[in-house]
Amino acid sequence: MHLCSPALPIGAFAYSQGLEPATSAGWVRDEESARLWITGLLESQLATLDLPILARLYDAWGEEPGPGDAAPHPPAAVATWSAHLLASRPSAELQTEERNLGAGLARVLAGLGLPEATAWAARPELTYATMFALAARRWNVPLAAAAQGFAFTWAETQTSAAVRLVPLGQSAGQRILAAAAATIPAVVTRALALDADEIGAASPRLAVASAWHETQYSRLFRS
Repeated sequence: MHLCSPALPIGAFAYSQGLEPATSAGWVRDEESARLWITGLLESQLATLDLPILARLYDAWGEEPGPGDAAPHPPAAVATWSAHLLASRPSAELQTEERNLGAGLARVLAGLGLPEATAWAARPELTYATMFALAARRWNVPLAAAAQGFAFTWAETQTSAAVRLVPLGQSAGQRILAAAAATIPAVVTRALALDADEIGAASPRLAVASAWHETQYSRLFRS
């Protein structure tokens, strides 16, 4: 619960992950369209990319360092999957967000007694999922619970952004969050069953919206 807390000072509130330009374009304009945007990305992005890679990062953090991975460096698989996730982000803003959230979580984890996070934070392939997986592994959070927490944290952040952007009332936001939460168990089950060669996501509107945001005239969010 600590790892999933919105009170973690990592700056997640500053990012909309393409939701701001989607709202400006009229793709997201009311409670129903916001719900479809958020649950759709849960099913087409988190289920097939973020969560399967989170699972592999979780497993990788549990491996013993290999011959070329002298302490305090993590096993090579951590860097491989982290770089894969970063390369899968379709815009410069989304890649920057990934690195910034990862750096923010690394600072928090270092302050909570995980020095591995400090050593990792300077690496170019840093991602939020990498630090989340490290914390879950070191705090003995079961993988399924960690994946559900990761997905709920993402949905909560997106819902908060939608409430501010559309705008929506607080009750509408809670209904959207409840709908997202209801899909998460199936999303996690699907994600954890994927083979490595099935990992990937195709969310063209997310990519287009994120690219538009780079030149959007008036912005509340950094992505």
